[in-house]
Amino acid sequence: MPAPASAQSSPELKATHPGGGGIASDAAKSSPPARFRHPRLLGAAATAAVIVVLGLALGLGLGLGLKHSSSSLHSGDTSTTGTSGSLSGLAVVTAPDASAAFVSAPGQGVAGEPPTTRTYQFVVEERRGAPDGVEKRMLVVNGQYPGPTIEANAGDRLVVNVTNKMPNSTAIHWHGLYQRGTNFYDGTAAITQCGIPSGESMVYNFTFDGFVGTTWWHAHAGTQYTDGITGALIVHAQNTSAPEAVPAYDGELVIQMADLYHGFSPALLNDYFTPGGLAGTPGNEPVPDSGTLNGIGQYAPSSPSSQRYFSATLAANRTYRLRLLNTGSFVALRFSVDAHALTVVEADGTPVRPVAVAGVSVAVAQRYSVLLRTNATGGGGAFWMRAALDQDAFTYDNPGVQTEVRGVLRYGDGVGEDTMPDAALLDNPPALPAGSPQADLDTDDLVPVGGGPAPDATFSVYFTISMQYPGGPDYLSKFLSFINSTSWEPLQGTSSLFAHLGNTSAADGTSATFGDSQLVTTVDERHVVEFVIDNLDDGDHPFHLHGHKFWIVGSGPGRYQHQALENKAPMLRDTLVIPAYTYTVLRFVADNPGFWAFHCHIQWHMAAGLLFQLNVLPSESAKFAIPQYMLDQCAREGPMQ
Repeated sequence: MPAPASAQSSPELKATHPGGGGIASDAAKSSPPARFRHPRLLGAAATAAVIVVLGLALGLGLGLGLKHSSSSLHSGDTSTTGTSGSLSGLAVVTAPDASAAFVSAPGQGVAGEPPTTRTYQFVVEERRGAPDGVEKRMLVVNGQYPGPTIEANAGDRLVVNVTNKMPNSTAIHWHGLYQRGTNFYDGTAAITQCGIPSGESMVYNFTFDGFVGTTWWHAHAGTQYTDGITGALIVHAQNTSAPEAVPAYDGELVIQMADLYHGFSPALLNDYFTPGGLAGTPGNEPVPDSGTLNGIGQYAPSSPSSQRYFSATLAANRTYRLRLLNTGSFVALRFSVDAHALTVVEADGTPVRPVAVAGVSVAVAQRYSVLLRTNATGGGGAFWMRAALDQDAFTYDNPGVQTEVRGVLRYGDGVGEDTMPDAALLDNPPALPAGSPQADLDTDDLVPVGGGPAPDATFSVYFTISMQYPGGPDYLSKFLSFINSTSWEPLQGTSSLFAHLGNTSAADGTSATFGDSQLVTTVDERHVVEFVIDNLDDGDHPFHLHGHKFWIVGSGPGRYQHQALENKAPMLRDTLVIPAYTYTVLRFVADNPGFWAFHCHIQWHMAAGLLFQLNVLPSESAKFAIPQYMLDQCAREGPMQ
């Protein structure tokens, strides 16, 4: 059955991907001085050992696996991608029609329809694409990047038939959704399902059960989504019963931001695990080459006039809701629009009291809605949108990196679809008008609409975050991520949920026993769970909890030592950043049966093991009616990376 239209547009709402008129910016193509990670090393004489081993490695010609870009590079290196065949043999990735970025305003289009079943067909395959002008190997859905935008209403049923035409198995996760009673459709490979084998299909079939707001879907197998398996997912409130608690607006525009690598993610992951570390420091993450706005970026074209930008034409003197998503793999992106203040009204599906800001830093996997008023004067009716990569996360120099992605918003009399902003402003953004906010969003200012205190905790879990060598310094082994003393490795030929079903005693409801690579806490009755987390690493970690939202009741520098909590009206969301060398205290109601991951959303860190599992109400999940074919696919799963 063909997919329904994923977006609605009107004569007032137009978007284009113009090819001409742009000018490359030199200032955006630069790297800051390298910030070197200081890993937490075990054992004595660590520094001396690093010097000795690196000297030996260089003497043996092992190298450090660096993949630095340069301004003359126009084709990604695919010689060691881990897949067979050349790029020339692959079909070409297309950008979705730009009108797909517009979704329905309240009471219009999809947002005004009664509850229904919405059916999509997803075909996942390898293709070659050039989102920023540099050709590379990609993994995409339906031949496009980003993949189809899904737009639905609370109470709708979503049916997505995923056909896997890749050589590796895969799974699709529906980020932020609760999946109450359908944990096996959460789409987390090795935890809630086995990967969909190459050449086979799986149907995800579930109802939107309480989530309203901005979210996304993505591959949750290995590092596959880094290569392009992502798309927006917008869930509207049912206006007739429970309207969303955000201020009124006239139209909506989805902005998907992401960092971008020219290399293929399996090769980049091998670089990450290079003996001694990238640039000689264990734990250094691959630095991106550029980024994209709605699938379009700009990287060192041979002719400046060949630059492409995502652009949208709006109506003047209207209020638009921009739904911002960071669908990237590593760094936060700061979103802003020249000459326009923004008002934050939603975070991760939670309406918040309006906060006026100059810009918003969106961490990996987070989402925000901001309101923008199209009433700026001057500028010729066209304005630069900007998504700046957070260079503080870069740990070595990547020559040629494009650190800011640009797009175009335009409106007003006489403005055409080819009207471009002033190129002189590319590296000199204008100041906001007098009286506008000058500061970016401080997440401490976020207060949920109608929020109140979180309930008292009845079940507590303490864990630490660290990155180190397993069992002491071994500079020719992998530098891994740990929660407590466990570095997660995906199960093979089964999943946590399936293993639990096969080993659960109906009499006592106890769960399966897992090996040392699985850190699982079981909550066997309804509880208010409190996570107390100490981040012992020198890097920030955006953590996401599947199947739930959590209240952020405490955070601060150093380790948690029973400091006073902030529980007047704590923020409620599903993804937060745990800064370096800080503690965080979260609470949530664990009453949703199944296995739920809590993990860092930086792809390199999750692949290195930064994942914890919560097994909620095992006696209830034992009753799940899981389709038999999903269990049968485990025997044919195959590799994910």
